[in-house]
Parts: sequence; C-alpha cells; structure tokens
Amino acid sequence: MTPDGRSMDVRTTAKRRVLISGASIAGPALAYWLHRAGCAVTVVEKARTPRGGGYPVDIRGTATEVVRRMGILPRLREAHIDSRRCTFLDADGGEVASVVPSSLAGGVEGQDLEVRRGDLAEILHATVRDDVEFLFDDSIGTLDQSGQGVDITFRSGRQRTFDLVVGADGMHSRTRESLFGPEHRFSRYLGYCFALFTMANTLGLSHEVMMWNTPGKAAALYAVGDSDELHAFLTFHRPEPPFDALRDPDAQRELVTTVFAGAGWEVPAMVNAMRDADDLFFDTAGQIRMPRWSSGRVGLVGDAAYAPSFLTGQGSSVALAGAYMLAGALATHRDHTAAFASYERGLRGFVTMNQALVDNGAATLFPATERALEQRNTMLRGLVTLPAAPARPAHSALVLPAFAPPP
Repeated sequence: MTPDGRSMDVRTTAKRRVLISGASIAGPALAYWLHRAGCAVTVVEKARTPRGGGYPVDIRGTATEVVRRMGILPRLREAHIDSRRCTFLDADGGEVASVVPSSLAGGVEGQDLEVRRGDLAEILHATVRDDVEFLFDDSIGTLDQSGQGVDITFRSGRQRTFDLVVGADGMHSRTRESLFGPEHRFSRYLGYCFALFTMANTLGLSHEVMMWNTPGKAAALYAVGDSDELHAFLTFHRPEPPFDALRDPDAQRELVTTVFAGAGWEVPAMVNAMRDADDLFFDTAGQIRMPRWSSGRVGLVGDAAYAPSFLTGQGSSVALAGAYMLAGALATHRDHTAAFASYERGLRGFVTMNQALVDNGAATLFPATERALEQRNTMLRGLVTLPAAPARPAHSALVLPAFAPPP
C-alpha cells in the first residue's frame, strides 16, 4: 500500500514484459516496483551471482523513503555500518582533525544509512528474487526495435522479445552505448582516478575512517565495524583520464604505484596490498549527463543515465529514487513514450541538483593544490567545534508520488 492507502498492484489486460539489464542497485529496485505494478520482469546480469563486497554507500533522504516503502528499511538498519569518526592526517601521518562523519556528508545523523554496497545489492535481490526472473552469467548481445517490441539476442544465444527494455548497467552501460553511442559523448570527467581494494586490518581500526592527504593525492582506510579487513582507497588528481590503463589491470597497478611513490603514513603498505589484491577496482571519477534517457522502447535508470559520481555520495540514493520514479511513470502511463517523458520531467531536477554537488564543494575532501588543502584543513578544524551543518537540500528534494492505475 502507498502512504495514502492506494494499492500499488496495478492490473492490466496484458502484462508488460520488461527486461532490465543489470542486477546491482537500480535494477533490482526497479524490478521490485515493476512487479508491484503488474509487469512480468526479467533481469539479466553478466556476473554469475549477485555481487557482494564493494565500498560502503549511503542511503539518504528520498532514498530512505523508497526503501521504507519497499519494506527493507529494518534490514538495512541492521546492516548499517555506524561509522563513528573520520580522522584526517597530514603528509607525515599527523592528525589534522577528527570529526563525526555526518558533519562531512551533510546527512542527518540517526536517519541516514551507510551500508556495504554488496549488502544493499543482496537485500534488494532477496526481496525480489521470488517474483521476477533472473538470468545470471548472461547479457544483451543485440537489441532490435524494428518490430512491435524489442527483440533481444542474449550473448548466451537465447532469443526473447520484450515490450520494454531498461538499462541499469552502470556508468559504463553497454545498453546506453548501443542506443546513444560512445560513452565519451555523455561522460564528464571530474579530474580524479581512484583504486579500491581490501587489505588486512593490521592497525586495529574499528568503526572509523582514516584519510591521508597531500595536494592532489589521498589515501583512506575504512574500517567497517570490527572486521579484520579494511576497505582501502587511493585517489589522485589527473587532468586527463588515463585511457591506456582503464582496461589493463597491470597498467593500473603500475600507475598507482608510480603516483604514490615516496608517500608517507601507511601508503606504502597500501600500495603493496593493492599490487596483490584480487579485488582491485580502478576507475575515473565522472558523471553521465544526457539530454534524454530513453529511445523508443528502451530507457535508462541509475548510473547508466545520470551517474552523479562517488564525489557526491549520492549514487545509490539517486538510483533508488530513479527506479521508483520510472516504475511509477510506467504504472501511470500505458504508452511507453508518455511514461518515459513523465519519468524525465519528474526526476530531471533532482538529478541536476545532485550532480551539481560536485561544483558546490563535494570534491573538497580531495584538494588538488596546497592552498586548497589548507583551506580544507581549516574547514575541518572548524567542524570539530561547530555544530553539524544541516542536510543538503538535494538529499530530500524529491517528493515521491503514489503509484496510480494506468488511464
């Protein structure tokens, strides 16, 4: 039931057959709401199983209401990481400031959630797996809209026809590329590269983050609870993306090693752990900005359409809100063209506001110059004594409508 008492289970004369590409965050969330709206949903995912692990992510504002309506808020509260402090260090490892994490994120302490990305993905999958079809270890090979639906040939060789297809396959979406062209047309590079991996917790850290900075470089160790494993993060400023390294793990390791040569604190140990890590994830910080999020019977949701970048801390929240809004538009409008247009009208402002966070100081944790670093440190020292800033408007700027039956 929606908050105003209306049922979200929309009945139609013929169930829409919808294919969703991607089973991370936006995909399973969209599958849940489309099933509730009476659609026959299939989710295809190139990984063999739901992906666990991953860096912690935030669920804030509008997204918190989305997961409450899904009935998974209690499980997410149980998975909440509850980071208690974030300590910033100078080049030699000396403490600059130690602050409450919510004072940095602009969130609401006690309301916002922070969970492992894998935990969120697993909870979403468990919520919907009995109601929709999942095709793991497969992906879309070709897509043809010339008929009355969308004819799909999967990479496994199977062929199916769907009424609608939605790409929820991330920032480097193949669905988007097949419809709209190469990623560089829509990608806004934000000047940073980053490497994520796990390593042994030899420092005895607990419920905390430690971040080391020099101009243009940062290293962070993230202790989730009292685990004997740390999430490690190395990021550095680079004017242009390192295209030659993006698809070459060996080149990524060499690039990071070279950039952080001679660094202080625990960075040498982090670099050594990175070289041996079997879960290294390397990418650039960027956004996806598109003039439209659909073409014919195919639409995009989450990072595939409007990645805000990790610098905003809003990627998962925007994906959850976008999935809800897209499903609501499809439940309200039987005509897919009208539905996609309604989805864009309802969500565009929220996306724009969140993407603008990188221009309004969201990247200040990673200053690229000595002057910017000192300004950042002065700000951090002020946070130790000043009350926490109010939540950013973008965290709660979207009013979620109730689902309505199609006309």
